[in-house]
Amino acid sequence: IAPVYFMENAIAFGRAQLKEGVYATALGPDRKLAQIALADIASFAVLALENKDRFAGKRYDIAGDDVSGNEAVAILSRVTGKPFKYFQVPMENIRKMSDDMVTMYEWFDRVGYHIDLVALKRDFPSVGWHSFEAWAKEQDWKSILGG
Repeated sequence: IAPVYFMENAIAFGRAQLKEGVYATALGPDRKLAQIALADIASFAVLALENKDRFAGKRYDIAGDDVSGNEAVAILSRVTGKPFKYFQVPMENIRKMSDDMVTMYEWFDRVGYHIDLVALKRDFPSVGWHSFEAWAKEQDWKSILGG
């Protein structure tokens, strides 16, 4: 199983910005990024463990959605009822945190993941695959945003 960027990163690394109505990443606002909810990883792992023969010797890149920063802002605004705006974090700021993170974001921007979401949902429907919006609707935004 090769998961992609976690939807939960929006909260884990961006809680302070979200409280200010800002969704921020180092990617351009229109660059799509394949993302997955942690619950989907767990569901897929259980499926693989329970069906070893089906999964033996195979590799799967998994994701639940492919959204841009602008799309994430629209979804968060709709789901929370709070207006969000997008902010592209300068790469210099990311570099202060980690060279590995710079490498990761540069790869996301230059290459990115190419995952057949339709095939995943068709071939593994029991996983439940969260869209970014479905994931967002499951979050406790009142607690996250401090209101």
